[in-house]
Amino acid sequence: MKKIFLIALFFICLGLNAQTKLTHEVYFETDKFDVPPTEHNRLIMFLSEIEGLDIEKISIYGFTDDRGSDSYNLALSQERANAIKTIFSNNEFDETNITNVDGKGKILVKLIKEEDLNKIRGLNRKVEIIVQPYNPPRKLEKPENKDVTQSLMDENLKAGDKILLENILFKTGYSLLLPESKKTLEDIANVMVERKDIYFTIQGHVCCTQNSRDAIDRKTKKRNLSVARAKYIYDYLAKKGVNKRRMKYVGMRRKFPLGGEPKFDRRVEILITYVGETSQKY
Repeated sequence: MKKIFLIALFFICLGLNAQTKLTHEVYFETDKFDVPPTEHNRLIMFLSEIEGLDIEKISIYGFTDDRGSDSYNLALSQERANAIKTIFSNNEFDETNITNVDGKGKILVKLIKEEDLNKIRGLNRKVEIIVQPYNPPRKLEKPENKDVTQSLMDENLKAGDKILLENILFKTGYSLLLPESKKTLEDIANVMVERKDIYFTIQGHVCCTQNSRDAIDRKTKKRNLSVARAKYIYDYLAKKGVNKRRMKYVGMRRKFPLGGEPKFDRRVEILITYVGETSQKY
């Protein structure tokens, strides 16, 4: 009886572990590794579903149908896997979570009716994505909150000082603020209107890798998300009455990750460029 119970428990645990994995398949045209538009849209929907998860690892496996030489199929399947990894990166997924990007070559056709052959081959021209979240999710520590407005009001503020706007957080893949950030931005705007002696550059950042590629703005489809985030803050402050002559904005791309939870890399910082008389030109 005990043996039966242990066997049952093993299969229950195995089933629970399988349920924690999320999978998605992307299909390709013959001899192509560019992701078709419809498949790209399906993948973006999948990314939207998993972007809030605490992900342990992501595996990406490319395949081809049974035609072509082994060397050709291995190369093509690798190109397909690489194409999917690029989309993950462009949509601000941490590349360090992607543990496998492998071309597996061809999938042999099973014994089927001849009229189904093209359909089966089409299903074999694919990339399989396996996402393994932490189960249970880890407890991720949020950076210590600092009073940004107090930092901006500091009389000792000087050129070269950089202020991290820790509570100004953006939606993944967009230059739109998360709801909890709007009150903080309003407070910053009020301070900047009052302190007419501060000149500054707004620096936008994106998540999450150490290379220099920027992320794609899902709204505009342009590869300029860090700039778009900085400009969002710039436009907001200008609308609230901050003189545009006192401000600049720039995108810092992915060059300066904080090394913590990915959402905190979707950030802006203020670099103080001058503190002095209000009549000083920028």
